[in-house]
Amino acid sequence: MHPVARLVAFARPFVAFADTWLRPLALVWARVVVGLVFFRSGLTKLDDWQTTLLLFTEEYHVPLLPPAVAAALGTAGEVLLPPLLIAGLAGRFAAAGLFVVNATAVISYPALTDTTREFHLYWAMLLALVASVGPGTLSLDAWLCRRARAA
Repeated sequence: MHPVARLVAFARPFVAFADTWLRPLALVWARVVVGLVFFRSGLTKLDDWQTTLLLFTEEYHVPLLPPAVAAALGTAGEVLLPPLLIAGLAGRFAAAGLFVVNATAVISYPALTDTTREFHLYWAMLLALVASVGPGTLSLDAWLCRRARAA
């Protein structure tokens, strides 16, 4: 047997294990970690709406939107999309929506430090991953697809 074929045969069970178990768990991890960050941020904004409006008026400069509209849309995105992302229901939509919220935050708040910008880049990477490959087999999207195929 050719050495490359032997290597492929040796690696096949490890690849199967990664595809079956590691990828779904990694996607759940990504969905939960990012979802909780944005959900907590949205709850903080709701908790003190007057401060949120003040921040969107004075600190965050969202292009093309009045501050009150930007505050409402940003908060709605941070509160409504994370539960969808975490559950994997409309997972690609939720990830793409939060990607836009995240990008808007980076664009709108020039006072970000290098460290906080790195966090935003990390979240963007995880959101782009879920948006591009989907929420995985451990998601409501996958469960609904399995049910639809069985029906």
